[in-house]
Amino acid sequence: MNLLGWLLRILLILFLVRALWRLVAGFIEGMTGRPQMRGRRLDRAVPLARDPICGTYVVPQRAPSAVAGGATYYFCSEECRRTFQAKERTGRTA
Repeated sequence: MNLLGWLLRILLILFLVRALWRLVAGFIEGMTGRPQMRGRRLDRAVPLARDPICGTYVVPQRAPSAVAGGATYYFCSEECRRTFQAKERTGRTA
């Protein structure tokens, strides 16, 4: 057998071993309920706010906002914020 054939077989074996390793690690993680942190970063939960116009949930730190009646409202887009502000001006609350 030539060198290229052996190299391809070794690469295939390495790929299969890694896939099996990840499968077993995922199974163990699922059974224990504790994520394995090796080289991975867990995202922290972020509280979401609901857009009062369309109902979309948004991350408050990145969303357009408006204050009305002492409360802060968060929006998915500038269009929803403009709609909310127009309703506030005409006295129709969201």
